[in-house]
Parts: sequence; C-alpha cells; structure tokens
Amino acid sequence: MPVFQFRALQPDGAITEGQIEAGGRQEAFRTMEGRGLRPISLKERANGKPPPGTAPAPGGGSASRFTLSLGGPRKIPARVLENFTRLLSSLLAAGVALSRALVILQKEASNLVAKAKWKEVHDLVVDGMSLADAMAKSPETFPRVYVAMVEAGETGGFLDVVLGQIADFQAREKEMRAKVLTALLYPSILLVLASAVLVFLLVFFIPRFQSIFAGFGGHLPLLTQVIVSLSEVLRDYGLIVLLAAVIVGFMIRSWLLSPHGRRAWEGLILRIPAVGTLVAQFAMSRFCRMLGTLLGAGVPLVNGLNVARRSIGNQILVDAVAQSIDRVKEGKPLGESLAECRVLFPGSVLEMISIAEESGRLDQELVRIANVTEGDLDRRLKTAVALAEPLMLFFIAGFIGTIFIGMVIPIFTLQDYIK
Repeated sequence: MPVFQFRALQPDGAITEGQIEAGGRQEAFRTMEGRGLRPISLKERANGKPPPGTAPAPGGGSASRFTLSLGGPRKIPARVLENFTRLLSSLLAAGVALSRALVILQKEASNLVAKAKWKEVHDLVVDGMSLADAMAKSPETFPRVYVAMVEAGETGGFLDVVLGQIADFQAREKEMRAKVLTALLYPSILLVLASAVLVFLLVFFIPRFQSIFAGFGGHLPLLTQVIVSLSEVLRDYGLIVLLAAVIVGFMIRSWLLSPHGRRAWEGLILRIPAVGTLVAQFAMSRFCRMLGTLLGAGVPLVNGLNVARRSIGNQILVDAVAQSIDRVKEGKPLGESLAECRVLFPGSVLEMISIAEESGRLDQELVRIANVTEGDLDRRLKTAVALAEPLMLFFIAGFIGTIFIGMVIPIFTLQDYIK
C-alpha cells in the first residue's frame, strides 16, 4: 500500500508532519480529515523509502539524463504577477475554491508565459501540494518573500488576506519605482547625451587639438594631459576596456548570486549609514506585520516567528532573528530575545514589544509598529527621491565642467606661445 508523507495543521494551530498508508491520495486526505488535521502538503513516497540524498528524475529516468536548454525561462512581468495576486485574493475572499480560482486565472491570462505558469501551479496544487510549495518551485516568478507570506496565510487560514497584502506591497513597490525612474529620467537623458559628446571630444577633437598645441612647442597643463591620456586609451584600447568591463561585471554578478557573495553584499548594505537604516526599517516592518497577522489568527508564537523571519529578505537579519527564536524556545520573552538584534530592532521598538507582550496585545502592537514604520519609510523615501535629481545634475555638471576647463586652459595659454 502506498505511503504518503504529509504536513498538516492541527486543531490547536500547530504544524505536524508524519506518514500514513492509504490506497490513494483521496483516501489519504479523508484519513487526515478524520484525525482532525488540515492538510498543507501531501506527497507519495516511492516504495515508502526514497533513496537518501537523492531525488527521482522526472519520468523515472536517470538523474543524470542530458537535457538541452535554449536559454532560461522568460520572466513574468511584475504587473501580471500583481494582477494575479489581487484577483486570486478576491476569488478566495468570495468563497471560490483554490483549485477553481487558479483555473479561472489561467483561462483569463493573456500572457502566454503566465498562462503556462498558472497551469503549472494549479497542477501541483491539485496533486496535493500546498500553494506555497507549488510557488516555491518557480523562484524566478515567486520571490522568497512572496512564498513565505503565502505559507503564512495557508498556515493561519487567512490566505486571501495575505494575498491582498502582497498585492498592496507590490503596488507600493511599483509606485515607488515609478517615482524614482521619473525623477531620474531627465538626468539620465542628460548623462547619455553628455557621454556621447564626451566620447566625440576624446576620440576626434582632442587629438587634433593636441597636435595644434604641440606645433607651437607648448606643454599642456596637468589636467589637459590627463584628458589627453584618457583620449589615447579610449582610441587605442577602447574595445579591450569595454570587453574587460563586461567580464568584470559578469564575475561580480556571479559572485553576488552565490550564498557567500550575497551575504557579504547584504552585510555591506547594512553598514552604509543612510541606506542600511532604510533597509533595516523596511525589514522590521515586514517582520512585525507578518508576525502580528499570524498571532492575530491564532498561530503559535514559535511557528509565527519561523514563518515571519523568512519575510525579512536580508539573510544577515534572518540569521539574527533565527538566534532570537532559539531563545524564545527556551522560554524567554520575545522582547528580551530580540534585544540581541539591535540592527533590526531599536530600543524603543523592543520596549513597546515587551510592554505589549506583558499586556497580552502583542499582535495588535506589532501591526501598529509596522504601520508607523512604513509611514516613516514612505516620507524618507520621498525625500530621497526629491534629492536624487538635483544631486545627479550636480555631478554631471561637475564632470562635464572639468572636461571643459581642461580644454579651455590651453587655449588661454596658447597666445603666449604665439607671441
């Protein structure tokens, strides 16, 4: 008889895992419901014992089977993913079953890549996999934070609410990105035009100017010599420099995608005075909102912490919160346990958490902290966007002005050599 590995939610809100024997998947579901369990995931185990450390290849073939891939999968646009998330939230809130809601969204999808992806998620869910696990199979479409929040909604039984929050977050993120791009559009156009003019001057104009000045036996000023040297490098080794820049950029990108490189980069961002504070505040608001929502739905504190920490997004901060969870398991209060992670939780926030924990309204206070923090973040980001345009224009003007001065100085000294 087949053996199924299950993960389910107990009546008290705790998550349990185990194995059951059943004649089929439907019988396994009925057995779990008879025990008072709410299924989260159900997977059949081959012969009851899968080989340790290995995974069966698709179709029962060898795991080392050769496959030919002509490029990676096309990425689904953020607008399409936001629309999918919001519609799925509305359908679930209206009482539509998850599998049927996925079928509806699949049929209505106009993007062919999205249609195929929604069908893939639907097939996995119908096969007994949880929605979060099905989405985790496609990390190029559903980010880790997205999957963590969906898992939290499934765990607490408020998936429609969480999906609505995800859609709102995606909308705010898109709006902020649009504001930044709008603010940087004009300076970016100026930068492109200035770069084109600069390349023309360095490649065509400065060499002729140098020969004219050298004919009078004059010596170029230091600033002009630097510009002339840059012109010679660009003319003689321009393609090599471009190729080297592409190779270095590719190596840096590969390093950032590795676990070690990602941790080093995230740690560096946290140490930057202004940016690090914003990143930490944003992560704290995510964590507090997720944990407060989970606690309000009746999820146990430890389980809620394990899910909420995955919504932080920064692995350095995730590791710090993981150590705090270990202290909570030992019986220490939440505020005291989070005190070791001062980068993420300021002293005032820890005090509010401790007082709310003592008064029994921790869930409400966490959501309130998230609302206040997000409001402060919004104001600070608007200020940063407003300052970005004049600062960029200032640096462009300074750069072009330096080139202009370096070319004008020899013109004023040229009349001395003519005399």
